[in-house]
Amino acid sequence: MLDVTVIEDAEAAAASLDPMRARLLAELGEPMSAAALAARVGLPRQKVNYHLRTLERHGLVELVGERRKGNMTERLMRATAASYVISPLALATLQPDPERHRDALSAGWLLAVAGRLVRDVGALITGAARADKRLATYALDGEVVFASAADRAAFIEELTAGVSALVRRYHDGSAEGGRAHRVVIAVHPSLKAEPGAPDAREQIEDR
Repeated sequence: MLDVTVIEDAEAAAASLDPMRARLLAELGEPMSAAALAARVGLPRQKVNYHLRTLERHGLVELVGERRKGNMTERLMRATAASYVISPLALATLQPDPERHRDALSAGWLLAVAGRLVRDVGALITGAARADKRLATYALDGEVVFASAADRAAFIEELTAGVSALVRRYHDGSAEGGRAHRVVIAVHPSLKAEPGAPDAREQIEDR
């Protein structure tokens, strides 16, 4: 089981977004039979089997074993990942394009860049898994409290200058066999509540 996998197919995305199938995926962190799942989620076993076949067809669950129970054989299913992220590729021509409007201060452009990040890293994860190779990535996550909007602007100015200097120092476009890497830096207000919470939409401060 992977820690996280990216869903790139539109039909697989739709299958994962169905509330009951999402519930089944959450329950299948450990191998379980349709009968056990049915008892846990309160559905008939035949209905659970229908959902499991759909999830299996899209690669979201997999068969990990079988066992005899009375005069029948139970299939033990497990989710293929602990969590899933839906790639913009699932939206086909509707996926955001960061090249369309390059505005470093636009929240829409930030979302487009984040969408491309999910799309590209998802494709890299898939390729690395097929080649049985480790994917070299790095991420830095932190939080800073600004006393004022002026401090935030000064921070962004210094951050831009520092990162740009590093890129100029290490970038070698003429290196034979060199591998291009994308660098993404983002700054946005922290949420006071988890997305989807009742007050999550009321967190904008004009500062």
